[in-house]
Amino acid sequence: MSKPLTGKVALVTGGSRGLGAATVRLLAEQGADVAFTYVSSEDQAQAVVEEVRGKGGNVVALRSDQADTTRAAALVGDVVAHFGGLDILVNNAAISVEQGRRVDDPDADTAALDRMHATNYLGVIALIRAASRVLRASGRIITVSSGLGSRVGAPGLADYAATKSGIERYTMGVARDLGPRDITANVVEAGLMEGGMQPPDPETLKALVSSLSLRRVGHPDEIAAAIAFLASPAASYVTGAVLDAHGGYNA
Repeated sequence: MSKPLTGKVALVTGGSRGLGAATVRLLAEQGADVAFTYVSSEDQAQAVVEEVRGKGGNVVALRSDQADTTRAAALVGDVVAHFGGLDILVNNAAISVEQGRRVDDPDADTAALDRMHATNYLGVIALIRAASRVLRASGRIITVSSGLGSRVGAPGLADYAATKSGIERYTMGVARDLGPRDITANVVEAGLMEGGMQPPDPETLKALVSSLSLRRVGHPDEIAAAIAFLASPAASYVTGAVLDAHGGYNA
């Protein structure tokens, strides 16, 4: 198998399960040294580490809560200390809460919504800022968003959609800021996935699946392939782009 990422160091946030774990596996298979974060799923994180190392990959799991923006610089420092540098940042970690609750619902858990905004938006910004100071030339920043970042197809998704739309626009600005250093910044709009975060209520899920051109949920490996492409030398002239990997949600 070709290993286009040999000699590269990657940091994947939220890498203990789902899309994050699939991305860790694929980047390691392609030759990268990979660090990934987790918050509470230590057993799952160690399982990913053992699997990747069992196949000859070089990987380390680091506990870090993205909602705590003060931890971003220390996290990046830990990766650099462990692997000697940083070339690829994959902003994958995200949470989804209160799916299906409309903005006028008086029973909405506003504290949970605030934590979601801190994790999905402010935490991503803090990590991009910290990583941008140490990323080497030809570096890659890949932000995982959602089809909801550009189109809200059902009620009860306003807050989650806002976090995704926000990081998409932020990533476009990052592409402008870091382009002179030959660092690219792109977005992957992921779709509904097997084994992903908690799905919305059945009616919302049915509406979302019926809106897809492919009429099915995706597999994490399918979205990880899009991330790996943007991390690869083949995407050296791609920046400020949104790569749709959501089964035709916007078609």
